[in-house]
Amino acid sequence: MGSEGARMNAEFLAVLEYWEKEKGIPRDRLLAAVQESLVAAAKKSVGPARELRISIEPKNGATRAWAKLIVAEKVLSKHDQISIAEARRLGHVDAKQGDEIEVEVTPKDFGRIAAQHAKQALLQQVRRAEKELIFSEFKDRVGDIVSGTVRRFERSDVVLDLGKFEAVMPNRERVPTEEYQPGERIRCFVKAVEQTIRGPEIILSRADPNFVLKLFRLEVSEISDGTIEIKEIAREPGFRTKLAVYSRDPKVDPVGACVGLRGNRVKNIVRELNNEKVDIIPWSPDVRTFITNALAPAQLKGMQIDEAARRVFIKCSPDQLSLAIGKRGQNTRLTERITGWRISIEPEAERVSGFADKVDHAIQQMALVPGINPDQARALITGGFHSLDEIAQADVADLHEFPEIGDDASVVIEAARGELARRQAGSDAPPDATL
Repeated sequence: MGSEGARMNAEFLAVLEYWEKEKGIPRDRLLAAVQESLVAAAKKSVGPARELRISIEPKNGATRAWAKLIVAEKVLSKHDQISIAEARRLGHVDAKQGDEIEVEVTPKDFGRIAAQHAKQALLQQVRRAEKELIFSEFKDRVGDIVSGTVRRFERSDVVLDLGKFEAVMPNRERVPTEEYQPGERIRCFVKAVEQTIRGPEIILSRADPNFVLKLFRLEVSEISDGTIEIKEIAREPGFRTKLAVYSRDPKVDPVGACVGLRGNRVKNIVRELNNEKVDIIPWSPDVRTFITNALAPAQLKGMQIDEAARRVFIKCSPDQLSLAIGKRGQNTRLTERITGWRISIEPEAERVSGFADKVDHAIQQMALVPGINPDQARALITGGFHSLDEIAQADVADLHEFPEIGDDASVVIEAARGELARRQAGSDAPPDATL
C-alpha cells in the first residue's frame, strides 16, 4: 500500500471514529454502510465481477475487493470464471471444475479510489443511520421537556441542537411574543417524532398547552404524585393560560399547592414562559361554580344556563364588564375553552340604562361600517372588541368563534381595516365605535 493510500485510510478511520463517538453509531454499522456504497465504485474498476463484495479492515482501514468465481477448464468470461490452474495457484489446491471460490480482485490503487468515495458515501449513510437513531431514542420521549441551543432558522422554523441530534420547532409551535437568537439555550416540549420524506424528525414546541402542563408536573410534586389533578387547560401562547385544578384530598388546597410558598412555584413557571399570565382556578363539577371561578376576579350579578345549547348568559355591573370579558375578549374566550360552555356577558340592564345606551350607540356606529351587519356589530361590542382598531388586529380564529360571524371572520376584519384606511385618508366616515 502506498503512502498516499495509507494516509487516506488513516483519515477514513478518523472519520469513522468521529461519527462513532459524536453520534453514537456503532463502527461495524458504519463499515457495513461504506462497504455497500463502495461496491458501485469497485464495479467501475473491476468490471461486472460475479457477486462482488468489499471488505474493510477495521484496524487499518485497508479496502479489498472480492468476487465469487466458478472454476472452469476453459474461461469464457473472466468476470464469472477462473481456470483450474489459476485457482490452484491462488491456494485452492483441491479446486475442480464447477466449484465456486472467492477470489480477491482488488484493482491497482483501489485504496485511494475507495477512500475518496467512502467519505461522501459515509456522510449519506451516517445521516440515514442518525435519523433512525432519532426515532429509536426519541419515540419514547414524546411529552418530555428538553433543552437545546438555537442553531439556525429555516424560513420561520427554528432548528435546535439537542447534542447528538437536531430538532425543529415549526413556526406554528413558536410563541408569537418570543424572539430566539442563535446560540440561545431554550427549553421545549417534545411534541412528536414524525416520519417525513427526509426521515424521522423531532418536533418541538413552546406554544403547546402540554408544555405548561409538563412544567407544572415538574414543579409541583402533588401533581406528579396524583394528589392534585389538572382537569382542564386553555392557553393563548405568550399572553395567558387558564388551568383548572382539583384535589382528591380535601385537606390539600390545589390552587395554593400550585402557587407555592410566596408564589415561588408559579413564579418559576411564569419566568420560563417569559411572563405569560397564568390563572390557576379550582375546578368544580358544578357549572355555575366553575364558570364563576374561571371568570374571577370579575364579580358576576347573575347567570342563566341553557343546558340544551350548552350556553351561559351572564349579567355583571358595568365596572366589572371589561374585567370579565378581558382584553380583546381573551378572558371570556379562555373560560369558554376550559369549561366547554358558550358564554355571553352583558351589563346589568336595570341599573345601567346609561351604559346600555352607550352600548347600543356603539353597536349602531359599528353597524355603519360597510361589511359589518347589526348582528355582527352586537357580537363584536359585547364580545370585547370595542374599536375598529381592535377588530383590525384580531386573528380570524378570534372572531370565528362568534356564531353571528363564523366563516365571515376574515370579511369583518378586512371591513374594519378598510374603514380605518378610509378614515386615515380623510373620508367623512362616522367616528370609530368605541365604548
